[in-house]
Amino acid sequence: MKTNQQLTRLSFMGMMIAIGVVISPVLRVEGMCPMAHLINITCAVFLGPYYAFFCALVIGILRMMFMSIPPLALTGAVFGAFLSGMLYRLSRGKLLWAFLGEVIGTGIIGAIISYPVMTHIWGRNGLSWFFYVPSFVAATLIGGSLAFFMLKQMQKSGLLSRFQAALGSRVYTGGSQLLNDSIGIAVLGFVAYLVTVVLVNSFVPEPGAAVNAIKYLVLAAFILGGVLYWALNRRRG
Repeated sequence: MKTNQQLTRLSFMGMMIAIGVVISPVLRVEGMCPMAHLINITCAVFLGPYYAFFCALVIGILRMMFMSIPPLALTGAVFGAFLSGMLYRLSRGKLLWAFLGEVIGTGIIGAIISYPVMTHIWGRNGLSWFFYVPSFVAATLIGGSLAFFMLKQMQKSGLLSRFQAALGSRVYTGGSQLLNDSIGIAVLGFVAYLVTVVLVNSFVPEPGAAVNAIKYLVLAAFILGGVLYWALNRRRG
């Protein structure tokens, strides 16, 4: 039984690697590859952090070899894939945390590490520590949203747990769906907060007090939205 599951897991990973390489040019510009994050989160949820890391590593190497992609193919994938799988596991199956792991791992950690890699190894000039943060965050939000929506629908229909069981991966039942969705809305406020900070720092040279307050208003709006969503739907239930 374990042997069959191992073979199924390796076959699934091989399929994800092939799909990841083929669809990677979709919406791609340098420093932004949304489809890579779709694959990362999908692998993280189905296979766990270590397989997701290896999958992202192989896809990155193949893209560098056959598509002449710079090392961003690696720095913009492997950290997010691992952190996505790890946070999904630590949260006991919360898809939101898989999404956040990709945003933080790639959009922040991978983007910052890309600076010394591209400067000292690839010989690129004129970069800074946060140069790739805006494009990396934008890419993770696009690809991550696609993965989150797809996996959420599979979770509601019961397909997600069936696939995980067939692959021999950990299957999580989760808690209250209403509570999970409400927390998800609130926690997305922190992602929106980070995105707002990045956008303001990138496009507003000298932000005033009013502009600096926007990030707090965005965060508060999402938290309030989560509370209202929980309260309204709980009353209906």
